[in-house]
Amino acid sequence: MTAVSDDERTVAPPSPAARPPLPFWLRKRPKRIRPRKPAPTPREVRWWVGVVWLVLSAILLGFVAHVSLVGSLHHARSQFTLYQELRSSLALATAPLGQLDVDGVLVPEGTPIGVLVIETDTVSLSEVFVQGTTAEVLTLGPGHRRDTVMPGQVGTSVIMGRQATFGGPFGSLSLLRPGDEITVITGQGASTFEVIGLRREGELLPIPLDEGEGRLELITADGIPFVPSGALHIDADLVGEAFEAPSPVFTKEVLEPSEFAMVTDVSGLIPTLFWAQLLFAAIVVIRWVRSRWGIWQTWIIATPVVLALGAATASSAMTLFPNLL
Repeated sequence: MTAVSDDERTVAPPSPAARPPLPFWLRKRPKRIRPRKPAPTPREVRWWVGVVWLVLSAILLGFVAHVSLVGSLHHARSQFTLYQELRSSLALATAPLGQLDVDGVLVPEGTPIGVLVIETDTVSLSEVFVQGTTAEVLTLGPGHRRDTVMPGQVGTSVIMGRQATFGGPFGSLSLLRPGDEITVITGQGASTFEVIGLRREGELLPIPLDEGEGRLELITADGIPFVPSGALHIDADLVGEAFEAPSPVFTKEVLEPSEFAMVTDVSGLIPTLFWAQLLFAAIVVIRWVRSRWGIWQTWIIATPVVLALGAATASSAMTLFPNLL
């Protein structure tokens, strides 16, 4: 091999020095990344049929979740606040003892009246019951029918409660048996009742009360939860001496139809339509915003709005269902 001399060796040229960065006002502005436009909506009929079924399924699922899960939280919160209010009224001796309060006016619906306690081998229940039996009032807890006497007084007192929705406080009443005890605490004191029987629609009524006796009638939905077949009545006679009852100022004929068992409240139709329109309008706006903001940006903003409007719509729609559901 021939040796290569130093003169013949090729020398690599020196690398150019790194250029200093340009000032920011001379730099090229980066391109703005635009969100990808959503695919055009299909026009096939079967696609729209699938969308309709999907939307209906989501609405029904959300409705059931609201009245069962969210409704239970609503019921628990209501019971806590009602108990605090009842404690104050009992301490001040202002708890209602009849159809009128201490000021001589009708007791407002939703006012806490007393505490219903049931402790047996199969039923464990402690609920604050309020005045009124409409569907809206019964979302707070069991309700006392306004035309009847207070529990523990001379006569028959009626308390209604939901079976499955909004906590389902009366969901286990079908497990009661004759001989079980029920305790009720009101502004007049504690009263004990003994269950004498359960009855459905069309069955024989209990024996009428004698003079000076008291009775408690609990009413809830009967049958499978969310699919009631009628009303379930639990009759319990007062053990011991009954309290005196104030003179009534109105009778059963004055009550609204929505205050009886297993009826709906048609007055909630207009509010339900109002909330449903707002929910539909929000969905339309979300569809329009999605084509301009992008999917993720839209859902971050739209999710709380849709959940709030959906909850309001479901709560209002519950008045259109039987009040003991």
